[in-house]
Amino acid sequence: MRLDELGGRRVALWGFGREGRATLAALTAMAAPPAEIAVVTDTPPTDAGRVPAANLPWLHGEEGITRLCASDVVVRSPGISRYRDDALRVATATHVTTATNLWGAEHAGEAVIAVTGSKGKSTTSSLIDHLARAAGMRTVLAGNIGIPLLAHLHPDPPPQLWVVELSSHQISDLDWSPQVGVLLNLYREHLDWHGTEARYFGDKLNLFAHRPGMVAVLNREDARTRALAPAAPGRHVWFGDPAGYHTEGGSILWRDERLIDGDGLQLRGRHNLLNACAALTALEEAGVEVRSLVPALSGFRPLRHRLEPVGDAGGVTFVNDSIATIPEATVAALDALEGRPVVLIAGGFDRGQDYGPLARRLRRDRGVLAVVTLPPSGNRLAVELAAVPDPPPVLPATDLGEAVRLARAHAEPGSVMLLSPGAPSYGAFRDFEARGDAFRALVADVEPPAPA
Repeated sequence: MRLDELGGRRVALWGFGREGRATLAALTAMAAPPAEIAVVTDTPPTDAGRVPAANLPWLHGEEGITRLCASDVVVRSPGISRYRDDALRVATATHVTTATNLWGAEHAGEAVIAVTGSKGKSTTSSLIDHLARAAGMRTVLAGNIGIPLLAHLHPDPPPQLWVVELSSHQISDLDWSPQVGVLLNLYREHLDWHGTEARYFGDKLNLFAHRPGMVAVLNREDARTRALAPAAPGRHVWFGDPAGYHTEGGSILWRDERLIDGDGLQLRGRHNLLNACAALTALEEAGVEVRSLVPALSGFRPLRHRLEPVGDAGGVTFVNDSIATIPEATVAALDALEGRPVVLIAGGFDRGQDYGPLARRLRRDRGVLAVVTLPPSGNRLAVELAAVPDPPPVLPATDLGEAVRLARAHAEPGSVMLLSPGAPSYGAFRDFEARGDAFRALVADVEPPAPA
């Protein structure tokens, strides 16, 4: 469905975050806009929240669901799970689409690299955009990275390449596929939205389902990706594979050719070297000559909240890795900091993740000085740590402010105080960015630890 098909019809926007606002702007800018636009949210709006739609009907609760069912078209935001009972009811009653699908209908046939995965999406998308610009290409980077696609509906001049980050929420009912799709990894995630692990993985693979002959760029090192790859249509090209772009000894290689050492990059961690391999592979499959662009990797600055150094005091470095919303991401952060003692702050909203592997990584002999836990998932991590031989001290905190104070007291000169929660921020913060910003503000006033 194209945007112009919404002209003169009764349209409802379900959810009014960034995508909802961008959708409203696109609809109201149409030469022949919808006859009616209503906004439906799960909870009543705040005065500030409804400013962009102050003159529109704004409903919630059962009244809102009734309005959705009576609309000609519903544009559902990614935060609304399509598997909810009310979403199934709405889908039975009327036509439901998304901003991602509306954008895709406007750009069929254009050069698009779309990136998904449980972790690393934003960094890899930004790396692709960075390298393409280094090649002199005109690009637009948008999607789940925080820039709604409909906010860049028809830029003038048009880009030579679209780089689109997509979440599993956006891919679940995607009705188009890109020229090149990248799947970085698959971890147990977002079961509150998808319902089951199998459905989450299946929804990720929907990225590849709608364009015969497309290129699927896949991670050979990821066991779940290897297992599920036969279900992904298209031509498979692997990174993290000795036959292509891969890592070895802290360097990026093309087959046997060493291209760049990790010490020459601002990115830290082997997982980020793999993200760079994915970016190089995707661009090469999109027809870009990438070998000459490898030196440009050294100029890429890490994104905020991703192993981001945010201060130093008394020889202690404070690192914000708030993006780590699953335990596997925290393990990757610890591996990236191997060689420096670490005081870890972990825990947050409990989504039923398996904290056993993280607990087994948190060893004194691997440089972990202490673990400060935040509820509720931090409580489960503490239980797992109690079963590990010779665990580091475990210090429960009630909130992030107390966690920073406890971590400071156990940090030593030369060590790292690492916020890498291994859990989402829901309940305590709006999102991982707000949590990371709060950590940054707290450590800005940290004094050096008292001498032991």
